[in-house]
Amino acid sequence: MYNPKSRKAEEFICHEEVLASLDFAQKNKNNPVIIGQILEKARSGKGLSHREAAVLLDCEIEEKNSEILALAQKIKQDYYGNRIVLFAPLYLSNYCVNGCVYCPYHAKNKHIPRRKLTQEEIRNEAAALQEMGHKRLAIEAGEDPVNNPIEYILESIKTIYGVKHKHGSIRRVNVNIAATTVENYKKLNEAGIGTYILFQETYHKKSYEQLHPTGPKHDYDYHTEAMDRAMEAGIDDVSIGVLFGLESYRYEFSALLMHAEHLEAAFGVGPHAISVPRIKKADDIDPDEFDNGIDDETFAKITACIRIAVPYAGMIISTRESEECRKHLLNLGVSQISGGSKTSIGGYFNPMPEDENSAQFDVSDRRPLDEVIRWLMQNGYLPSFCTSCYRQGRTGDRFMEICKSRQIKNFCQPNAVMTLKEYLEDYASAQTRLAGEELINKELELINDRKMRKTVEDCLAGITAGERDFQF
Repeated sequence: MYNPKSRKAEEFICHEEVLASLDFAQKNKNNPVIIGQILEKARSGKGLSHREAAVLLDCEIEEKNSEILALAQKIKQDYYGNRIVLFAPLYLSNYCVNGCVYCPYHAKNKHIPRRKLTQEEIRNEAAALQEMGHKRLAIEAGEDPVNNPIEYILESIKTIYGVKHKHGSIRRVNVNIAATTVENYKKLNEAGIGTYILFQETYHKKSYEQLHPTGPKHDYDYHTEAMDRAMEAGIDDVSIGVLFGLESYRYEFSALLMHAEHLEAAFGVGPHAISVPRIKKADDIDPDEFDNGIDDETFAKITACIRIAVPYAGMIISTRESEECRKHLLNLGVSQISGGSKTSIGGYFNPMPEDENSAQFDVSDRRPLDEVIRWLMQNGYLPSFCTSCYRQGRTGDRFMEICKSRQIKNFCQPNAVMTLKEYLEDYASAQTRLAGEELINKELELINDRKMRKTVEDCLAGITAGERDFQF
């Protein structure tokens, strides 16, 4: 049944193939010859199959595991350099008709406050996020055809793009909403979204149906095939992910990589980004009720193996995770993080009291954005608010062509420097600004092309003089 080119969910995420891959990995997890061959292939930076990656994930040889972690760090550096892109989620509405048992927005939860932002409230939220310095958002909403129809999402996107606050504007709106139709994906594409995001939650069909007992999300095939419909509608940047903790992490890992392989095989474009959230405590939700939790060490190895297997994809870690955990994962391939995040409705401009919390999950890293940026720089990273690929047309196969040739960092580095300079001029604390100016001077020295360096220096001078939004 397994066919990565198929448009049928049960053929490109084939249960029997997942089980066969897990069996193969278990049989070879301590085979130094096979593991050595897989690592040699991985060093080319061109990725691994789901079966090969599963062997690395299960590997118990200490020396080889050290090689795996080091290789993940090198591949991330080869592809994206030391830049880390920052974003924030914006929750529009927590009305939802689904019965997802791991999410506090489930329809049977009668004590969580239900809220839906008006367009005026969305303008206030966008302005508050711009006041922090954000340029890239991921909008979120529960699935409710009455309260959150596609027209509401489209109007909200238009509202966000229309807010110009002081020096700021939101330059990229990514969208994380429920699986929908080709027609609606076309509307989202026409609205100018960046990336369409949809987490699978779990790829294990039986578990999926049990975890989603009611509502339209119960349909496993419709949900799993959503990215195919989005691609068909012209959205060529899509982001996949799985919620670790709902099902066996080995199963989810292999199936997640099979989904990436499917998008490559069927459309010639793999996922623009991959997220690796873990289930967290939330209203009416206790993660201990699920038997598939993973410790930090396992979580780190999963991250490293995904980076090795899908080297071109951005990897995202949110404020679900602690500062310590995020620091560790940054060393293993993560290239995008959220900062200063709120997961409640209206959480930025006028947050509700704690006893009226409408958050989807507990945030572990509660530091303000300015502190996160300074922390990144202190740990050797270049914070970036860049959105230029999306606005310069480097999306889909065009992005992948540049990324897979490892040329994308030649765009990332100067764009990151310029957007960091904007942040320092407009939003940073004195301490962060001092650290940022020192980092920019160091980054300029790393630009070997003299013409490029001169151009960046001229743009930086323009930013100091009040100009904004230079792009490469």
